[in-house]
Amino acid sequence: MQEFTPEQIALLSAFVERDRFSVGQSNRELHIHDISPHYGTLPAGIIWPQSTAEVANILSWTYAQGIPVTPWGAGTSTEGNPVPTRGGLVMDFTQMNKIIAIRPQDLQADVQPGVLRKELNRRAGQHGLFFPPDPGADATIGGMIANNASGVQTIKYGATKDYVMRMTVVLPQGKVIHTGCKAPKSSSGYDLTRLFVGSEGTLGVVTEATLRLTGIPAHHLAATITFNELAHAVNAVAVMMGSGLEAAALELLPPQLIRLMNREKNLNLPEVPTLFCEFHGISQASLQEIADLTRELCVDCGATGVRFGVEEGDRQGIWRARHEAWETIHRAHPGKETLIVDAAVPISQYPAMIVFAQEAVDAQNAIGYVFGHAGDGNLHVVMAGDPADEKEWSVLEDINHRIVTRAVELGGTCTGEHGVGIGKRKFMELEHGESYQLMRAIKELIDPQGLMNPGKIFF
Repeated sequence: MQEFTPEQIALLSAFVERDRFSVGQSNRELHIHDISPHYGTLPAGIIWPQSTAEVANILSWTYAQGIPVTPWGAGTSTEGNPVPTRGGLVMDFTQMNKIIAIRPQDLQADVQPGVLRKELNRRAGQHGLFFPPDPGADATIGGMIANNASGVQTIKYGATKDYVMRMTVVLPQGKVIHTGCKAPKSSSGYDLTRLFVGSEGTLGVVTEATLRLTGIPAHHLAATITFNELAHAVNAVAVMMGSGLEAAALELLPPQLIRLMNREKNLNLPEVPTLFCEFHGISQASLQEIADLTRELCVDCGATGVRFGVEEGDRQGIWRARHEAWETIHRAHPGKETLIVDAAVPISQYPAMIVFAQEAVDAQNAIGYVFGHAGDGNLHVVMAGDPADEKEWSVLEDINHRIVTRAVELGGTCTGEHGVGIGKRKFMELEHGESYQLMRAIKELIDPQGLMNPGKIFF
């Protein structure tokens, strides 16, 4: 489908106010590309709903018409997750962005899907609370639910799935259902909430969610730990995690990436393999005990420098630079696109996985930066190349395939936090085997016409 007919345009326009539906070329072109190298098919139109009723009416009509629908949040996905692959209608949720309620006594917030993560935390922060999943980008809550987003603080606080308590979901044919409840726990029936979290909009559209919040930590302790050898740094990660140290974040930064960060942000960090850690606690005394043990363990693993008590300004600067790592790499290689590996493995296998990934990049003389959320076994390799150069890009695809295959062999996953989207579909059967066919059967049961975000998770 390339264009809507005049009759279809008139009917779609009636579902929302006039300025919330568009078939304009510029609006359509803004919705065929996220930050990944994946480009989609030009949609026939864009619609901006503001309520569950509007979403239900729209989906009921589009399903009857056989029109594909692709949900869109902030467009910050890295695997083409919100990119339309069959044209049709893009449902943009940026105007469905109300924080319905924050209930501090319940440690909960009720939100619409277009609410931005940082705005939610700004409002929740007024009550001493926050929503911990932090993918770096200022993603929408709906997008985070769709991808089960996590980020740098996963090792202490968990992923988005750990914070979604109740949802309102509109199914592909327009039926509205509610999953979960607002009680702190339940053992009632199938966990449908978890079925929809991470489904990338392929089973329906989340129009409201009740999220669990947690208290803002009273004290922070940040540290940078340097090593001469990458192997020593990743071994220290396994030792620290095995010791029971509860880091809030534990990031591995390679010299090449630190060099780019220093150049852009004037951080003056040593350009050697580095762990950037953060701990949260109820008192400075408890954090001091953690610091002493961390220093001892890391020195035993070959650390050449352990710096605690990073100043608040420096701490925020380093985290900002870490969150902007992809943008920094992208800017450092003008004219190139990036291919991002997002594998995760058991902690015990993380040292071997890092070494394997670095060797895979070096063997091909590719542009590649190996780093990641070391504390939860999540490995990122950001590679740069020209997709128009078939030979150059095929080298990057080969490295990606080798790393992901090895991660699955080690008991890991093809995507730790970025979702499947378009880029990771080819690895799903490798990872899940017969379970992948069950996933497909669930998709066909709920969406027999295959109209909800087609081309994602499944071919």
